[in-house]
Amino acid sequence: MNLILMGAPGAGKGTQAEKIAAQYQIPAVSTGEILRGAISAGTELGKTAKSYMDAGQLVPDDIVIGIVKEHLGSDACRNGFILDGFPRSIPQAQALEDLGVKIDVVLSIEVDDSIIVERMSGRRVCPSCGASYHTAYIPPKTADICDKCGTGLIIRKDDKPETVLNRLHTYHAQTEPLKAFYAERGLLRTVVGQEKVEDTTALVFAALQTERT
Repeated sequence: MNLILMGAPGAGKGTQAEKIAAQYQIPAVSTGEILRGAISAGTELGKTAKSYMDAGQLVPDDIVIGIVKEHLGSDACRNGFILDGFPRSIPQAQALEDLGVKIDVVLSIEVDDSIIVERMSGRRVCPSCGASYHTAYIPPKTADICDKCGTGLIIRKDDKPETVLNRLHTYHAQTEPLKAFYAERGLLRTVVGQEKVEDTTALVFAALQTERT
């Protein structure tokens, strides 16, 4: 099964990707990992990507997509793959299609923005030992103090409400139009994210099973 997993930042894509990967014995891959692998292996595309990165520039879409296609054709992906968070735009999706990358299903995990902001802005982390908390779901025994080492907890920049809202705006503007793109091709499946991870997972597997029957 060749799967694209969509969802806004904080929708739980990473967690569900891990569970799908374990269930179907296929790798979950990200563009960051693929780029690092190509650079480490010294492939021609990897060398080209490195030249842009060394110059502090964004790697152009055609290079990224070429590296992705190269990786998806490797032995690691011979039984299928999960693309987590890629493509991010219609031009990237069109380029994948033009290169002949076959996609069996596109699964979108739907979660309201208000819930995502609550989830992400409630996260707290200990700068000393790295322990993670959440003000609503996994609160420390003493507010804003790490249970393990007593250090004051912090909010990461990526979890601040204004940052989360900016990331959501970017997702809705650039990536969400992919749902219509793939719906036109009969590939889109949607799952409403639930409060409990296991409930979302059950819906995810039900959607994937429907696709395979």
